[in-house]
Amino acid sequence: MIDILEYNTEREHLIIPEYGRHMQKMITHAKTRETKEERNKLVKAIISVMGNMQPHLRDVPDFQHKLWDQLFIMADFDIDVDSPYPKPSREELYARPDTLEYPQNFPKYRFYGNNIKTMIDVANTWEDGEMKEALVYTIANHMKKCFLNWNKDTVEDYIIFNHLFELSDGKINLKESEEDLSDSTSLMRSKKKYTNTNTNTKKTHYKKSNSNTNQSRSRKRY
Repeated sequence: MIDILEYNTEREHLIIPEYGRHMQKMITHAKTRETKEERNKLVKAIISVMGNMQPHLRDVPDFQHKLWDQLFIMADFDIDVDSPYPKPSREELYARPDTLEYPQNFPKYRFYGNNIKTMIDVANTWEDGEMKEALVYTIANHMKKCFLNWNKDTVEDYIIFNHLFELSDGKINLKESEEDLSDSTSLMRSKKKYTNTNTNTKKTHYKKSNSNTNQSRSRKRY
C-alpha cells in the first residue's frame, strides 16, 4: 500500500496550479490521442470544465480566448488541436517586458519642486500681455513661498527673480521690475492661519464629543 503512494515531489509539475492535478492529467491524456478528431473532442470538453471552474468570469470579454491560451500553456505548447483563436507561443509568454522609462529630473533648486518648472515652461508659451504677466507674478510668489518653507526665514525678491530668470532660460526677466512680490510675513501667515484653523476644528470636535459623553454619563437610569 505504501509503495502506491505518490508524493508531490515525484509528480508532474503543475503549470497552472489553480486548475488542479486532475485537469493537468486530462490535458496530458488528450495529447496522447492519435487522431486529431478525438483530440478536438476531448479539448472542447476540457475547456467546458475549465469554464465551469470559474463561473464568475463567464461574462468577461475574451474569457474563452483566455481559457484556450491557458490550455495551450498547460499542454506545454505541444498539442495539435483546432483552436478558434490564434495559438500563443512560448517566446511570447516568457518574453521580458520593456524597461520602463522613468523621468529623470534633477532640478538645481529642489525646494521649488518639479511643478514650478512645468509652470514656467507653460508661461513661456503664452503671448505677452496681462494674462502672462499675472501668471509670471503668481509663479514668482509661489516660488517665494516655497523658498520660505525651505529656509524658514526671509528672502529678497531679487533672489527669486534671479532664480526665475535662470529656470526660464532667460525668457522671463523680472530683475528690473518695480513691482514687489508678496511680503514674507503674509505668505507665512496664511500657512499658520490654515494650520491653526485645522487645530481649532479638531479641538472643537473633541470638546463636543466629550460633552456628549459627559451628558450620557450624567443621565439617570430608571
